[in-house]
Amino acid sequence: MVKLVFARHGESEWNLANLFTGWADVDLSENGTQQAIDAGKLIKEAGIEFDIAYTSVLKRAIKTTNYALEYSDQLWVPVIKTWRLNERHYGGLTGLNKADAAAKHGDEQVHIWRRSYDVLPPAMPHDDEYSAHADRRYANLEDSLIPDAENLKVTLERALPFWEDQIAPALKDGKNVFVGAHGNSIRALVKHIKQLSDEEIMDVEIPNFPPLVFEFDDDLNLVKEYYLAPKQA
Repeated sequence: MVKLVFARHGESEWNLANLFTGWADVDLSENGTQQAIDAGKLIKEAGIEFDIAYTSVLKRAIKTTNYALEYSDQLWVPVIKTWRLNERHYGGLTGLNKADAAAKHGDEQVHIWRRSYDVLPPAMPHDDEYSAHADRRYANLEDSLIPDAENLKVTLERALPFWEDQIAPALKDGKNVFVGAHGNSIRALVKHIKQLSDEEIMDVEIPNFPPLVFEFDDDLNLVKEYYLAPKQA
């Protein structure tokens, strides 16, 4: 059986500050760095060896991937970075404190924006300081592909081509795969892998730590799912 290991990035500085992050390129907190290191140690302890790794183009996921590979003694493994694994774009909510957003728009509205499968948050203006339209890392994309706001449905539509073109073929080829990404890009792929309904995925949370492991048979049927945990002495 082949293994797919999902690692959500360690706690970020904006996670710590309770801010909507999305495509803003914020760094790991001190705790988040340790979580990424510990993820690598758990992978090593579990004896999981990767053939290829994928991550987003945001530093919190890239650093998590690098730490996880380094501390599992696999820093040599090829890493492919793609915008398609970026976090969900929170649009005009980006950079806002979640409590302040609730006070401004109401708890119910913010809950809908955060948890609804197909309701979009307010769009981010193109001249916003966090807009991706002028960001050099997306310069090769058609401007129409760069989002101004996303929900989980749109995030899945964006991530799915990469799953079908890169991740799934690697697994079918017998390769063990590491994916260092984000809470919502991982949730989107988990929805697809497990064929969850729009309602079921709303109850799925992906923690910053520990890594989530999926094991597949030769036909890419999901056989086993578990979070890594330290071996008992």
